[in-house]
Amino acid sequence: MIGMNRRFLLLLAVVCSAAWAQETGPLRLTLHDAVALALKQNPQVILGNIGVALSEQERLVARSALLPQLDGNLAETDNRINLQASLGLPIPGFPEHVGPFQVFQAGGRFNAPVFDLTLWRRYREARFGIQANRAQEMTLREQAVDLVVSQYLASQRATADVEAGKSRVELAQALYDQAADLQKNGVGTGIDTLRSNVQLQNEKQRLIVAQTQLQTSLFGLARLLSVDPRREIVLSDQVNFFETPPVSAGVTLERAYSTRPELRQILAEQQRAELELKAAGEVRLPRVSVSGFWAEQGLTPNTAIPVYQYEASLDVPLFTGGRIQAQRAEADLAIKQLKQQEQDVRDRIALEVKTALAQLESARNEVTVANLGIDLARQEVVEARDRFQAGVANNIEVITAQDELARANDNQIAALYRYNQSRADLAHSIGQMEALYVK
Repeated sequence: MIGMNRRFLLLLAVVCSAAWAQETGPLRLTLHDAVALALKQNPQVILGNIGVALSEQERLVARSALLPQLDGNLAETDNRINLQASLGLPIPGFPEHVGPFQVFQAGGRFNAPVFDLTLWRRYREARFGIQANRAQEMTLREQAVDLVVSQYLASQRATADVEAGKSRVELAQALYDQAADLQKNGVGTGIDTLRSNVQLQNEKQRLIVAQTQLQTSLFGLARLLSVDPRREIVLSDQVNFFETPPVSAGVTLERAYSTRPELRQILAEQQRAELELKAAGEVRLPRVSVSGFWAEQGLTPNTAIPVYQYEASLDVPLFTGGRIQAQRAEADLAIKQLKQQEQDVRDRIALEVKTALAQLESARNEVTVANLGIDLARQEVVEARDRFQAGVANNIEVITAQDELARANDNQIAALYRYNQSRADLAHSIGQMEALYVK
């Protein structure tokens, strides 16, 4: 039995260790994984979900005001009444007080609105409040996806910079070794070796800067994803070029107007404000309601008899001290404010869509040119090395070719980054970030 327990504890320790190691090991993320994780645990997205749930409860509260209310009551009280204090004077022949005596009562009380337009308007306002909060939630989700995608692309760019930096260090090391060998064999000069060594140190320094930038970018990505900062993040996706079909600016603009959640939120708020304006005016209308109670009442439960009271009331506001007029003015100003916000959002959306389309087309052309430039720069490095090896020229040509290759690498990385970022900007401008990067 003791041996079995030891084996069980050993197995449990191994399983727990494996689980802990898996939890604290590197977190490998594709862009799709990063977006899905952000939508799951980003604090702003969670707050948006809570806001929608709260608005749904507000709707239920507003609906309850339209429905009859019923309360049950069961009570037994002890009473002692001072007659002189109640009547305000002593009455000859009557005692000073009555009691103590008990009263038993069991029954129910109800209240129901019959005609009250303000309650109906508030219920409809709550429904539009749900639409506005859902649009706000979508805005937060789109913003979360936009931030994560941009940070992931920046991390990809930093990763590519590190890889390119390593390649340049390897090339500079090879050229330095080549110059040192030529000098050792009496073919090269000391200045060539020194020049190659300077270039090697420059490339090492650039690599250090690129590695630091990568770490900083990954820290920012971990912050957006609410990941344990002690856990390492490794990007699984490579920087690639994805051909996109041409898009009509007019069609895209109309699509953006219909899908951007910010605009949908403002439109829902406008409808809600219009209902508030109507409700403020309808406060002047009479309100009809019914109420009452029915109970078994007596000095003891055995002597209880039915008692009841039913009431129908008509309430008409006569003087409200300017409250109704102020509420109508407030609602009207809110509508005007929302219309101005709507126009501002429409103008901003149009600018974002047109800018994203122009940048996407430009970035597509930049990628083509950058790919050609890096091919030419590699050919230049090969020819310069051959000329230096043959003793036809010194290594100034080689160093120059190295610099050209480094610039070509930087141009290619930057072009791919701008292209992928432009695709994300276009998706954001038409409200399709989640649709594009979660599918």
